Amino acid sequence: MMHDMMAGGMMWGMGVFGLLVIVVLVLGAIALAKYVFSRK
Repeated sequence: MMHDMMAGGMMWGMGVFGLLVIVVLVLGAIALAKYVFSRK
């Protein structure tokens, strides 16, 4: 049972980490787009 809990925790942690990475990438893309379009 303890092993199953640890595996679930690892999966949850990876999911949260992946979500964080996606959010950072999206914000970076938005910032880049704003920067590129504001230069004209």
